[in-house]
Amino acid sequence: MEPRHFRTLFISDVHLGSKAAKADFLLDFLRHHEADTIVLVGDIVDGWRLKRSWYWPQVCNDVVQKLLRKARKGTRVVYIPGNHDEFLRAFPGMHFGGIEVVERMMLDGADGKKYLILHGDEFDVVVRNARLLAYLGDWAYDTAIRINIILAAVRRRLGMPYWSFSAWAKLQVKHAVNFIGEFERVVAEEARKNGADGVICGHIHHAIIQDMDGIRYINTGDWVESCTAVAEHEDGTFELITWRSLASSVPALTAIEMRDEGELAPQAA
Repeated sequence: MEPRHFRTLFISDVHLGSKAAKADFLLDFLRHHEADTIVLVGDIVDGWRLKRSWYWPQVCNDVVQKLLRKARKGTRVVYIPGNHDEFLRAFPGMHFGGIEVVERMMLDGADGKKYLILHGDEFDVVVRNARLLAYLGDWAYDTAIRINIILAAVRRRLGMPYWSFSAWAKLQVKHAVNFIGEFERVVAEEARKNGADGVICGHIHHAIIQDMDGIRYINTGDWVESCTAVAEHEDGTFELITWRSLASSVPALTAIEMRDEGELAPQAA
Protein backbone atom coordinates (compact mmCIF):
# COMPACT_ATOMS: atom_id res chain seq x y z
CA MET A 1 0.00 0.00 0.00
CA GLU A 2 1.59 3.26 -1.18
CA PRO A 3 1.59 6.07 1.41
CA ARG A 4 -0.97 8.81 0.84
CA HIS A 5 0.59 12.25 0.42
CA PHE A 6 -0.96 15.50 1.64
CA ARG A 7 -0.04 19.15 1.75
CA THR A 8 -0.44 19.23 5.56
CA LEU A 9 -1.20 16.74 8.33
CA PHE A 10 -2.49 17.85 11.74
CA ILE A 11 -2.13 15.53 14.75
CA SER A 12 -2.81 16.26 18.42
CA ASP A 13 -3.42 14.74 21.83
CA VAL A 14 -1.31 11.62 21.47
CA HIS A 15 -0.38 11.61 25.18
CA LEU A 16 2.83 9.62 24.82
CA GLY A 17 3.75 8.46 28.33
CA SER A 18 0.18 7.51 29.13
CA LYS A 19 -0.81 3.84 29.09
CA ALA A 20 -3.94 4.88 27.20
CA ALA A 21 -1.99 6.34 24.27
CA LYS A 22 -2.45 4.33 21.08
CA ALA A 23 1.10 4.96 19.96
CA ASP A 24 1.12 1.78 17.86
CA PHE A 25 -1.86 3.03 15.86
CA LEU A 26 -0.17 6.40 15.33
CA LEU A 27 3.07 4.75 14.23
CA ASP A 28 1.13 2.69 11.70
CA PHE A 29 -0.68 5.82 10.52
CA LEU A 30 2.62 7.68 10.02
CA ARG A 31 3.95 4.79 7.94
CA HIS A 32 1.02 5.13 5.54
CA HIS A 33 0.79 8.94 5.33
CA GLU A 34 3.25 11.59 4.15
CA ALA A 35 2.96 15.37 4.02
CA ASP A 36 4.93 18.46 3.11
CA THR A 37 4.18 19.77 6.61
CA ILE A 38 3.15 17.97 9.80
CA VAL A 39 1.73 20.14 12.58
CA LEU A 40 1.67 18.59 16.06
CA VAL A 41 -1.17 20.47 17.75
CA GLY A 42 -0.29 19.87 21.40
CA ASP A 43 -0.32 17.18 24.09
CA ILE A 44 1.93 14.92 22.05
CA VAL A 45 3.86 14.02 25.22
CA ASP A 46 1.93 13.66 28.48
CA GLY A 47 4.16 15.41 31.00
CA TRP A 48 1.46 15.32 33.69
CA ARG A 49 1.40 11.51 33.77
CA LEU A 50 5.15 11.16 33.38
CA LYS A 51 5.58 13.30 36.51
CA ARG A 52 3.33 10.91 38.46
CA SER A 53 4.94 7.71 37.20
CA TRP A 54 7.37 7.01 34.38
CA TYR A 55 5.93 4.99 31.50
CA TRP A 56 7.77 5.11 28.20
CA PRO A 57 7.66 1.84 26.19
CA GLN A 58 9.66 1.35 23.00
CA VAL A 59 6.72 2.29 20.79
CA CYS A 60 6.85 5.85 22.22
CA ASN A 61 10.48 6.07 21.08
CA ASP A 62 9.44 4.66 17.72
CA VAL A 63 6.86 7.43 17.21
CA VAL A 64 9.40 10.13 18.13
CA GLN A 65 12.03 8.58 15.85
CA LYS A 66 9.52 8.35 12.99
CA LEU A 67 8.75 12.07 13.27
CA LEU A 68 12.45 12.95 13.47
CA ARG A 69 13.13 10.78 10.41
CA LYS A 70 10.42 12.58 8.45
CA ALA A 71 11.96 15.92 9.47
CA ARG A 72 15.40 14.76 8.28
CA LYS A 73 13.92 13.74 4.94
CA GLY A 74 12.51 17.20 4.31
CA THR A 75 9.09 17.27 5.97
CA ARG A 76 8.51 20.45 7.93
CA VAL A 77 7.45 19.37 11.43
CA VAL A 78 6.00 22.05 13.72
CA TYR A 79 5.23 21.39 17.41
CA ILE A 80 2.65 23.58 19.18
CA PRO A 81 2.73 22.61 22.89
CA GLY A 82 -0.46 21.96 24.83
CA ASN A 83 -1.17 21.90 28.55
CA HIS A 84 0.15 18.35 29.10
CA ASP A 85 3.45 19.19 27.37
CA GLU A 86 3.55 22.82 28.52
CA PHE A 87 7.23 22.45 29.50
CA LEU A 88 7.99 23.01 25.79
CA ARG A 89 6.40 26.46 25.93
CA ALA A 90 9.67 27.68 27.41
CA PHE A 91 11.38 27.06 24.05
CA PRO A 92 9.48 29.05 21.39
CA GLY A 93 11.42 29.28 18.14
CA MET A 94 13.77 26.46 19.10
CA HIS A 95 14.46 23.45 16.87
CA PHE A 96 14.91 19.95 18.27
CA GLY A 97 16.20 17.50 15.69
CA GLY A 98 14.55 19.53 12.96
CA ILE A 99 11.23 19.88 14.82
CA GLU A 100 10.27 23.53 15.29
CA VAL A 101 8.50 24.65 18.49
CA VAL A 102 6.01 27.54 18.26
CA GLU A 103 3.26 28.78 20.57
CA ARG A 104 0.72 29.09 17.74
CA MET A 105 0.88 29.65 14.01
CA MET A 106 -1.07 31.04 11.07
CA LEU A 107 -1.36 28.76 8.06
CA ASP A 108 -1.95 30.03 4.53
CA GLY A 109 -4.22 27.28 3.24
CA ALA A 110 -4.18 26.02 -0.33
CA ASP A 111 -7.76 27.29 -0.57
CA GLY A 112 -6.50 30.88 -0.15
CA LYS A 113 -7.80 31.14 3.42
CA LYS A 114 -5.89 31.75 6.64
CA TYR A 115 -6.11 29.26 9.52
CA LEU A 116 -5.10 29.97 13.11
CA ILE A 117 -3.53 26.86 14.67
CA LEU A 118 -3.32 26.44 18.44
CA HIS A 119 -3.84 23.71 21.02
CA GLY A 120 -6.79 25.42 22.71
CA ASP A 121 -6.22 24.85 26.42
CA GLU A 122 -6.02 28.60 27.04
CA PHE A 123 -9.78 28.69 26.35
CA ASP A 124 -10.52 25.91 28.84
CA VAL A 125 -11.54 27.74 32.04
CA VAL A 126 -10.89 24.66 34.19
CA VAL A 127 -7.31 24.23 32.97
CA ARG A 128 -6.59 27.96 33.10
CA ASN A 129 -8.12 28.89 36.46
CA ALA A 130 -8.48 25.72 38.53
CA ARG A 131 -5.53 23.39 38.10
CA LEU A 132 -6.70 21.10 40.97
CA LEU A 133 -10.04 20.55 39.23
CA ALA A 134 -8.18 19.84 36.01
CA TYR A 135 -6.13 17.14 37.74
CA LEU A 136 -9.28 15.63 39.29
CA GLY A 137 -10.88 15.58 35.85
CA ASP A 138 -7.74 13.95 34.52
CA TRP A 139 -8.08 11.22 37.20
CA ALA A 140 -11.72 10.58 36.24
CA TYR A 141 -10.70 10.42 32.60
CA ASP A 142 -7.98 7.89 33.47
CA THR A 143 -10.65 5.71 35.10
CA ALA A 144 -12.81 5.82 31.98
CA ILE A 145 -9.77 4.95 29.87
CA ARG A 146 -9.02 1.90 32.06
CA ILE A 147 -12.58 0.70 31.41
CA ASN A 148 -11.88 1.37 27.73
CA ILE A 149 -8.86 -0.92 27.75
CA ILE A 150 -10.79 -3.81 29.33
CA LEU A 151 -13.73 -3.43 26.94
CA ALA A 152 -11.40 -3.19 23.95
CA ALA A 153 -9.71 -6.46 24.94
CA VAL A 154 -13.07 -8.22 25.29
CA ARG A 155 -14.36 -6.85 21.97
CA ARG A 156 -11.13 -7.87 20.23
CA ARG A 157 -11.51 -11.46 21.50
CA LEU A 158 -15.07 -11.48 20.20
CA GLY A 159 -13.92 -10.21 16.80
CA MET A 160 -15.70 -6.88 17.26
CA PRO A 161 -14.26 -3.52 16.08
CA TYR A 162 -12.76 -0.95 18.42
CA TRP A 163 -15.28 1.22 20.28
CA SER A 164 -14.47 3.94 22.79
CA PHE A 165 -16.41 3.78 26.06
CA SER A 166 -14.80 7.00 27.31
CA ALA A 167 -15.80 8.94 24.19
CA TRP A 168 -19.35 7.57 24.44
CA ALA A 169 -19.61 8.36 28.16
CA LYS A 170 -18.35 11.91 27.62
CA LEU A 171 -21.03 12.62 25.06
CA GLN A 172 -23.77 11.32 27.40
CA VAL A 173 -23.00 13.97 30.00
CA LYS A 174 -24.95 17.15 29.33
CA HIS A 175 -22.31 19.40 30.90
CA ALA A 176 -19.61 17.84 28.72
CA VAL A 177 -21.65 18.41 25.57
CA ASN A 178 -22.33 22.01 26.62
CA PHE A 179 -18.61 22.50 27.33
CA ILE A 180 -17.66 21.21 23.87
CA GLY A 181 -20.11 23.60 22.23
CA GLU A 182 -18.88 26.58 24.25
CA PHE A 183 -15.24 25.69 23.60
CA GLU A 184 -15.87 25.54 19.85
CA ARG A 185 -17.63 28.91 19.90
CA VAL A 186 -14.87 30.68 21.87
CA VAL A 187 -12.05 29.22 19.77
CA ALA A 188 -13.83 30.18 16.54
CA GLU A 189 -14.20 33.71 17.90
CA GLU A 190 -10.44 33.82 18.61
CA ALA A 191 -9.83 33.01 14.95
CA ARG A 192 -12.12 35.86 13.93
CA LYS A 193 -10.28 38.29 16.25
CA ASN A 194 -7.00 37.31 14.61
CA GLY A 195 -8.31 37.91 11.11
CA ALA A 196 -8.34 34.21 10.25
CA ASP A 197 -10.93 32.38 8.17
CA GLY A 198 -10.64 29.24 10.25
CA VAL A 199 -9.06 27.61 13.28
CA ILE A 200 -7.40 24.22 13.79
CA CYS A 201 -7.06 22.99 17.37
CA GLY A 202 -7.09 19.96 19.66
CA HIS A 203 -7.41 19.67 23.46
CA ILE A 204 -10.98 18.42 23.90
CA HIS A 205 -10.57 15.07 22.07
CA HIS A 206 -13.59 15.73 19.87
CA ALA A 207 -12.72 15.53 16.16
CA ILE A 208 -14.89 17.56 13.82
CA ILE A 209 -14.85 19.82 10.77
CA GLN A 210 -17.65 22.37 10.67
CA ASP A 211 -18.50 25.95 9.75
CA MET A 212 -19.46 28.28 12.61
CA ASP A 213 -20.84 31.66 11.56
CA GLY A 214 -18.40 32.00 8.69
CA ILE A 215 -15.40 30.49 10.51
CA ARG A 216 -14.17 27.00 9.61
CA TYR A 217 -13.66 25.15 12.91
CA ILE A 218 -11.45 22.05 12.77
CA ASN A 219 -10.56 19.86 15.73
CA THR A 220 -8.02 17.11 15.16
CA GLY A 221 -9.35 14.78 17.88
CA ASP A 222 -6.87 12.49 19.63
CA TRP A 223 -4.90 9.23 19.73
CA VAL A 224 -6.31 8.02 23.04
CA GLU A 225 -9.95 7.42 22.13
CA SER A 226 -10.68 8.03 18.47
CA CYS A 227 -7.29 7.86 16.66
CA THR A 228 -7.97 10.78 14.33
CA ALA A 229 -5.96 13.21 12.23
CA VAL A 230 -6.86 15.99 9.83
CA ALA A 231 -5.31 16.23 6.37
CA GLU A 232 -5.18 19.20 4.01
CA HIS A 233 -5.20 18.18 0.35
CA GLU A 234 -3.33 20.05 -2.38
CA ASP A 235 -6.62 21.59 -3.57
CA GLY A 236 -7.30 23.06 -0.12
CA THR A 237 -9.98 20.62 1.02
CA PHE A 238 -9.72 19.13 4.50
CA GLU A 239 -10.29 15.49 5.37
CA LEU A 240 -10.87 13.98 8.80
CA ILE A 241 -9.21 10.56 8.96
CA THR A 242 -9.79 7.90 11.60
CA TRP A 243 -7.20 5.13 11.70
CA ARG A 244 -9.03 1.97 12.65
CA SER A 245 -6.57 -0.90 12.29
CA LEU A 246 -2.90 -1.77 12.34
CA ALA A 247 -3.59 -3.98 9.33
CA SER A 248 -2.99 -1.98 6.16
CA SER A 249 -5.74 -4.01 4.47
CA VAL A 250 -8.26 -2.28 6.77
CA PRO A 251 -6.91 1.26 6.74
CA ALA A 252 -8.94 4.32 7.54
CA LEU A 253 -12.40 5.77 7.61
CA THR A 254 -12.93 9.20 6.14
CA ALA A 255 -15.36 11.62 7.75
CA ILE A 256 -18.03 10.63 5.22
CA GLU A 257 -17.65 6.92 5.97
CA MET A 258 -17.76 7.58 9.71
CA ARG A 259 -20.94 9.59 9.26
CA ASP A 260 -22.52 6.76 7.31
CA GLU A 261 -21.64 4.35 10.13
CA GLY A 262 -23.30 6.71 12.59
CA GLU A 263 -20.04 7.58 14.36
CA LEU A 264 -19.98 11.27 13.48
CA ALA A 265 -22.41 14.05 12.93
CA PRO A 266 -22.48 15.33 9.33
CA GLN A 267 -19.31 17.32 8.65
CA ALA A 268 -18.39 20.22 6.45
CA ALA A 269 -15.22 19.46 4.52
